[in-house]
Amino acid sequence: MSAVPPSPLLRRVPPGAWTALAWCAGTVFTFLIRIRLPGESVASVYTGVLFHRWDGRTTLALATALTLIGSGLLRRWPLTALALVLAGSVLGTVPLSVGAIPLAQFLSVDVALCFVAATGRLRTSLTAAGLVFATLAVYLAVRLANDWTIGTSTELAVAMTALVAWLIGNSTHQAREHAEAARARTAAEAVTAERLRIARELHDMVAHTIGIVALQAGAARRVIDTQPTGARDALREVEMASRETLSGLRRMLGALRQAELKDGARVAVLDEMPGLGDVDRLAETITSAGLRVEVRWRGERRPLPPEVDLSAFRIIQEAVTNVVRHSGARSCVVSIDRRDQEVAIEVVDDGRGHGATAGTGYGLVGMRERAALLHGDLTAGPRPEGGFRVTARLPLPTGVR
Repeated sequence: MSAVPPSPLLRRVPPGAWTALAWCAGTVFTFLIRIRLPGESVASVYTGVLFHRWDGRTTLALATALTLIGSGLLRRWPLTALALVLAGSVLGTVPLSVGAIPLAQFLSVDVALCFVAATGRLRTSLTAAGLVFATLAVYLAVRLANDWTIGTSTELAVAMTALVAWLIGNSTHQAREHAEAARARTAAEAVTAERLRIARELHDMVAHTIGIVALQAGAARRVIDTQPTGARDALREVEMASRETLSGLRRMLGALRQAELKDGARVAVLDEMPGLGDVDRLAETITSAGLRVEVRWRGERRPLPPEVDLSAFRIIQEAVTNVVRHSGARSCVVSIDRRDQEVAIEVVDDGRGHGATAGTGYGLVGMRERAALLHGDLTAGPRPEGGFRVTARLPLPTGVR
């Protein structure tokens, strides 16, 4: 079953059908105003001589045929179809013995012009409008050249309806182009946002693992001759960290292969991502690598929305990884405060303040992006008393508070 609802019934009617319907309605109206209707003493419009003659009826039938043919060709050859509809409106006026093309005979032209302006390029639209106004002008010029009377007021009113029809069609065309451009821009933004999200996940997983691997490998190298057991433990930690990262990468690649379509872009559903419940295990891993990490919990440890839970964990992971890689600290304190309206995070170390490398990589940028996407904020910088501090505030959605 298709997820896209069907179009409204009136939108499913082809434009040629509306053009033909407009011609038929105009023809019926032309007949009605030329007969005495109930409540009238005389007919509203004088009936010309040709109107009831065989040649007048033949001309009207030919005009109807041209209009119906043009209606059928409107979607495929719009300008040719419009020319046929215009010819039908002119021929349909001949047996009426009037000085201008009546509005009833021009309704089909208005409908066709509106469709051409709404669906065609600007050049085609302007050509169609020029063809319509040129037909009106030539009709009046021919009557003036033969010293026949002309209906200037009627012709001006008909020209005004044609102008309105073109404006409506052109406005519809511009609105459609704007909507398509907006959809394309939204899809491009969604793709860019997804690429950044994947880049942040890859950076956080890989950078953290490389930091642990480097630390444990260095420890193993230093003690491999004097403490083989310690070296073996360090290498085991290297193996575990590498396997865990490979498993995470496999999950991510699998999610990318099974991406969902959202807002015109394929968006990966990254399930089984870590959260604050994994912070204690993270602290144990870092502590075993030589940096003592203390985790302090405040507030009630209730479930969090997945996006908040993942972002909070990744911010802590990146902050602690930076401590391992850049600070030279001996200890680190991670504070997690679960408040009613937000989650507050603080990571403090006693190192040398991360030095000049704190702002040169993607770590702090990624942490700030994660906080900003959740309408939160993140600050990071050296402490006056020494060391480095990272603080983040992640607001909770209204329904979770």
